[in-house]
Amino acid sequence: MDDERIRERERLQIEQIRELDFEELQVEEVDDLHDSDSDDNNDDLSSFPFSSHAQASGNLGDDELMFNPALASLHMYLGEVEDTQNRVSFVDGGTVLKIPLFYLEGVVLFPEATLPLRIIQPSFLAAVERALNQANAPSTIGVIRVYREGAQFKYASVGTTAEIRQYRRLGDGSFNVITRGQQRFRLKHRWTDVEGFTCGEVQIVDEDVPLRTPRDAFGKLVPLSKLRGRYPLGTASLSTPLRDMDAQSEANSEESFESALSPSEKRLHYSVVDSIFCNSTSSDDDQVVSTSTVQSSGSNPYSLRSIGCLASSHDNENEDEQSAIGKTPVSQEKYQKQNRLASFRQNTDLSRFRMTPRAFWPFWAYRMFDSYYLAQRAVDLWKQIVGVPNMEAFVNKPDILSFSIASKIPVSESIRQELLELDGVSYRLQREIELLESFDRVRCIHCQTVIARRKDMLVMSNEGPLGAYVNPYGYVHEIMTFYKANDIALRGRPVKKDSWFPGYAWTIANCATCETQLGWHFTATNKKLKPSSFWAVRGSQVADDMR
Repeated sequence: MDDERIRERERLQIEQIRELDFEELQVEEVDDLHDSDSDDNNDDLSSFPFSSHAQASGNLGDDELMFNPALASLHMYLGEVEDTQNRVSFVDGGTVLKIPLFYLEGVVLFPEATLPLRIIQPSFLAAVERALNQANAPSTIGVIRVYREGAQFKYASVGTTAEIRQYRRLGDGSFNVITRGQQRFRLKHRWTDVEGFTCGEVQIVDEDVPLRTPRDAFGKLVPLSKLRGRYPLGTASLSTPLRDMDAQSEANSEESFESALSPSEKRLHYSVVDSIFCNSTSSDDDQVVSTSTVQSSGSNPYSLRSIGCLASSHDNENEDEQSAIGKTPVSQEKYQKQNRLASFRQNTDLSRFRMTPRAFWPFWAYRMFDSYYLAQRAVDLWKQIVGVPNMEAFVNKPDILSFSIASKIPVSESIRQELLELDGVSYRLQREIELLESFDRVRCIHCQTVIARRKDMLVMSNEGPLGAYVNPYGYVHEIMTFYKANDIALRGRPVKKDSWFPGYAWTIANCATCETQLGWHFTATNKKLKPSSFWAVRGSQVADDMR
C-alpha cells in the first residue's frame, strides 16, 4: 500500500509539472491573453507542490510558489521505474564478494546515498543483467571512484556497494536505474569479465561501533560520582574545622570514597586533584614543596593526600602546631603547605571534582573521541550552516550521521573520497566538523577563481545541497547548488528537455577565467516559480581549498 501511494503521488506531481509547463507555453505564444486568464492560471498553480518552510518565510507573493525539493530527489527525468525483487541489503563485515564494478569519474558514493544511473554502453548493460541475476549478492554492484593522474586513470582503493532498488528497461535496450549506497568495501583486485565489464573482488569493511568515552582509556573505572554513597561512611580524621554538618557529611563521604579505592585508583585520583590545587596556587615554590613532600612519603606513598586525606593524622597535626616555632625552613614550608591544603579543601566544592572521570587525560581529551558528543556538535553546525535536511534524527546514530553528512556536504571530490576512506566514526565526524567550520569559498579547480560562497548556498533537493544526477548520455554529475555565482559565463540557450529540476531550463556555465565547464545555470520556465534561477556547480571542478 505504501508503494502504491508513493507511485500515485509521483504521478500526480508529474501531471502538475506538465500543467505548469503547458501554462508557460501559453504565456509565450499568446502573451496578450495572460492578463485575462490570470485567475484560471492561479487556480492551476495552487495545487503545485511547494516547499512549506520556504513559503512560511514570508518572501513569496500571493501568486508565487516555491520549488519543492522533494521533486528533485525523485529523479523524475528517468521516467517510471519498477522495484527490484530479492534484494539483500547488508552482509557481515569482512565478507568477500565478487560483484560487477561501476567505475565513475567525479562520483563518490556513500552508504545511504542515492545514485541514479543511465546505462547505455553494452558492457555496463551486461553488468546490470549480471547483478540482477547473481545469487551471492542479488541486485548489488560496486561503485568506485576513478580519477585522472596525468594521462592515466586510477582506481580508488575504497568504494561502496550499491543496491539496485528500481530500474526500467527502455525500448532501445538501455536501462534507467536508481541505486542506493549500502556498505563500504576495500578493493582487493579486479578483472575484465568475458562479457566485457569490470568485476572486482571486494571485502566489506567491518565498521566500528560508536562509543561514548572510549572504554579502553578508563579501564574498569567509573566516574567518581557513582561511587559516592556506595560504601558506608567512615569516621573522619580531618585536621580542619568544619563549618557545618553538611561539610562534615561531605568530608565523611570523601573519606569513605578514598578508602574504597584500589592503590592504582588512588594514584590517579590524587594526581588529578593535586594538579588542580597546584594550578590554583600562585607560588612556584609551593609547587616545588608539593612535589618534594609527595616523594618523601617513604613506604606509604599516600601519607600526603592532596585533598581527600591530609599528610598527617589529627594527633600529628596538633603536635606540628605546638612545635611549629623553631622548625627548619623546610619543615615550616611543609606546615604552611598543609594549612593551605586544608584551607583549599574547606573553601572548595569537592563535588565538582568527583564528577570528573578518574583517568590520566582530562575529560575534554576523551570527548574529542566521544562519537555521541561529536554527533551533537556536527548536527548543531549543520543546522547553523546548511539547515536542510534536518539531521536531528541521527544524533543517537553517529555512524549513520557521519555518512549522511559526508554524502551531502558541498566539498570537492577528493575530500569526499578522503571522508569515505576514513575508518572510525569519531575520526570521520571530527573531519566533518572541521570542514563545516572552515568551508567558506568555492574555487575553480583549474584557475582557483572564487566562483561561489557559503552564504549563497541553496538547497534544491531533499538530498541536501549536494546530490548526484545523470544526463541522457549516462554521465553522472555530483552538483552543489547556489543562489548566485561569480565569474561564470553562460554558453548557449536555455534547454527544458531532460532537466533535473522540474520547471527549470538549463544552460551550460563555464568559468570566465579558464573557460572550463563548471556546471549549469537553471532558470524557471514559469514566472511564478521561485527561486527564479540558481547555479549548479560540479563537485569534480571544485578545488580542495575552500577557506
